[in-house]
Amino acid sequence: MTGEPASSPARLRSARLAIAAVFCVHGAVTGSLATRIPWIQEHAGLGPGALGLALAFPALGAALAMPLAGRVNHRLGARTALRVLLAAWTLSLALPALSPDLPVLCAALLVYGAASGMSDVAMNALGVETENRVGRSIMSSLHGMWSAGALLGSAAGTAAAHLGADARWHHLFAALALTAAGLVAANGVLDVRSPADEPAPPHFALPPRSALLIGAVGFCAVFAEGASLDWSAVYLRDVLDADAGPAAACTTAFALTMALARFAGDRAVDRFGAVRTVRAGGVLATAGGLLVVTARHPAAAIGGFALIGLGVAVVVPLAFAAAARSGPEPARAIAGVATITYTSGLIAPSAIGAVADATSLVVSFALVTALAVVLTAGASVLRPRAAAGGWAPPPTGAKPLVYGRNMTLAAPAGRDPRA
Repeated sequence: MTGEPASSPARLRSARLAIAAVFCVHGAVTGSLATRIPWIQEHAGLGPGALGLALAFPALGAALAMPLAGRVNHRLGARTALRVLLAAWTLSLALPALSPDLPVLCAALLVYGAASGMSDVAMNALGVETENRVGRSIMSSLHGMWSAGALLGSAAGTAAAHLGADARWHHLFAALALTAAGLVAANGVLDVRSPADEPAPPHFALPPRSALLIGAVGFCAVFAEGASLDWSAVYLRDVLDADAGPAAACTTAFALTMALARFAGDRAVDRFGAVRTVRAGGVLATAGGLLVVTARHPAAAIGGFALIGLGVAVVVPLAFAAAARSGPEPARAIAGVATITYTSGLIAPSAIGAVADATSLVVSFALVTALAVVLTAGASVLRPRAAAGGWAPPPTGAKPLVYGRNMTLAAPAGRDPRA
C-alpha cells in the first residue's frame, strides 16, 4: 500500500488493474493446459474413458480444497493469500505433462484442481469486493481478462502444438513465467483483512435457497465452457480428423469469442438487461452446439465452438451479481453460486469423457446443446432485484463480500481504512 487513502480513486483504479491482471494470469494457465491435452493423452497412452477419469480429479481436488480458501485468507489477509494460492496454481501447470501414465496423471490433476479452486475463489471474491468499492459493474470485464488470458495461453499452446514442441518443456517455461507475472499482479490488489478477534470462517456452509436457481443457470453455462475448453481440440482431432494445428486453433477461437463477449458484457447488460442478454446468449450457444454436432468439416465445428463461447460468456459474472442481490447474506450467496458454477466447470470434462466412452463425442456435445437450451429457459432467475440493468450498490451497512463477516480494507499505518 502507498501513503494515499485506501479508498481514493487512484488507489481503486490501481487495484482494479491489478485484479484484472490476476484474472488474466489465471486464465492463461487454463488455456495453456487445454491446448496440450491431446499431447498429454497420447503421451500417457489414454483412451477417451481414461482421459475423462483423469479429468475428474481436478474437480475432486477443488472440492476438497476450496473450503480452505476462506481460512487461508482469514489467517494471511486477502492479498498475501492470493499471492500464495495463485503461485500454487501457476506452478501446478507443469505437473500434468510430466505424467507417464494414468495414476500419476490423476495425482497431478488432483493437485492442479486444488490449487485452481482455491485461487479461483480468492480472486473472484476480491473482484466482487473491488466492484463494490469502485461503485459500478466490472465483473464481466474481469472475466473478460480471464478469457483474454486463456486466449493468450491457448495461442501459445497452438503455436507449440503446430511446431511439435514437447509439452513438458512448454508447460515448465509457461509455469515459471506465469508465476512471476502473477506475483507482480497480486501485489497491487486490495489488502482486505479480518479483525483479529473474528473467528475463522467455517469449513463448509450450504448456499442459501435464493442462490440455488442462480447457480443452476451458471452450472449450464460453465459446463458448456469447461467442455469446450478441454474437449474442442480432441473433438476436431477424433471426430473430424483435423491435424494438431487446427485442433488447437479451435480452442483459441473459443477463448477469443469468450473474451470479446465479456469485454462487451457490461455495456450489453446496461442496454438490454441481464435477462435478455442471457437469453440471447443461450440462443447463440444452442445454435453453436447444433453446428458442432452436425459439422462435417473442421471449419464448421470451429465456428460452432466460437458461438458457444459467445453465448455463455457473460452468464457467470451476471450470476455473481444476481447472487449478491438475492437475499440478506450476499457473501454466502456469492460463495454458493461460485461453488456450483466452478464445480460444473471441473466436472464437465470428465462427464464429457464418460459419455463419449459410452457413446461418442458427438453425443457428448448434444448434451452441451441441451444444457444451452436450459440456460435460455432459466435466464429469468438473473433478473435484477435492485435497479433495472447494470450495477446496483449493496444496501447501506452491507458487509463486505470477501470471506469473513466483518473484513476491512487495510490502510497505511496511521490511517482509518474508511478514509
